[in-house]
Amino acid sequence: MQPYKTILYLMLVAGTAAMASCNHSEAKQKAKIPVAKKYALATVVKQPLATSLQLPGVLEAFEKVSIFPKVNGFIKTVAVDRGSHVHKGQLLLQLEAPEIMEQYMAAQSRYLQAAALYAASKDNFERMLATSETPGTIAPHDLEMARAKMLADSALMNTEKSNLAAAQVMKGYLIVTAPFDGVITERNIHPGALVGPATKVDDKPMLMLEQEGRLRLVLQVPEILSAQLKDGAQVSFQVNALPGTNFKGAIARQAGTLSDRYRSEAVEIDVPNTDNTLKSGMYAEVTLPVDGSAKAVVVPGSAVVASTERKYVVVVKDHHAKWIDVQEGNHHNDSTEVFGNLHEGDQVIAVATDEIKEGAIID
Repeated sequence: MQPYKTILYLMLVAGTAAMASCNHSEAKQKAKIPVAKKYALATVVKQPLATSLQLPGVLEAFEKVSIFPKVNGFIKTVAVDRGSHVHKGQLLLQLEAPEIMEQYMAAQSRYLQAAALYAASKDNFERMLATSETPGTIAPHDLEMARAKMLADSALMNTEKSNLAAAQVMKGYLIVTAPFDGVITERNIHPGALVGPATKVDDKPMLMLEQEGRLRLVLQVPEILSAQLKDGAQVSFQVNALPGTNFKGAIARQAGTLSDRYRSEAVEIDVPNTDNTLKSGMYAEVTLPVDGSAKAVVVPGSAVVASTERKYVVVVKDHHAKWIDVQEGNHHNDSTEVFGNLHEGDQVIAVATDEIKEGAIID
């Protein structure tokens, strides 16, 4: 090859290498410049998010009592049976126990005897007191002895009176009456059976009485929503046994404490049941109105990113992404209450994913 051609060839190779090096340097610099990405943004709104919550519950009798025997005795009569509607004070069953009646009669006799002794000693003291007004007729010692006997007889009479009252109470246990209006839902006893506190069979009561004209609907409300309930709020519910029928009630009581096991609060709803359509023990699906928290802000539900380590939203500030940790509250349609370092008017990515890195440029 001729010398000048060799020189020309070397110059071309050098020029090509220089241009390639320059292009590679420019490409590398461009790769270092972050590329802005476009995302749909949503504005943070500050307002309570009222919603409704579906929770299971169970209907219970408003009042329920198991009737056990207080004293030993034989069943004499049973005036009711399963399904009987009874009123407060109505006779349910009667026991017979001759020894209790004998104890009562003996206590009554002792009281009458003590009362007679007291009446006599009192009359004697009053006569001696009246006579002692004439000087020299009654010795002061005799008058004091008469007074002491009257007081002793009075104390004895009061003791026997208390014994009689106790015996009368024991006698009253032989008659069992209804403590409130209701329905007999269980009967486990029959005439002639021996019953008593120590003769219970399988811990079954003689009778079970339940008030069914009004029921309690009991449900467990999660901890995060328990503070948003209001006494008197109207709720609706359905029962599996009567599909398609809506029932109503009002929140009447809240436990005021959380269950250690379930981290929930027991809430009771009073349910009128005058026609006995509903039964104690039925399961219900309750639609519970829940007021939102005044301290919460609202974002689209798709703006919340949940990972194994944290839950956050992506806030866009000065065209840069910033992760803000949040806790979720109520949900309604496509909106979600969140609690965190967010302020009204902040811009968040409406549909966020964990692929959006913190500090990324957002157009």
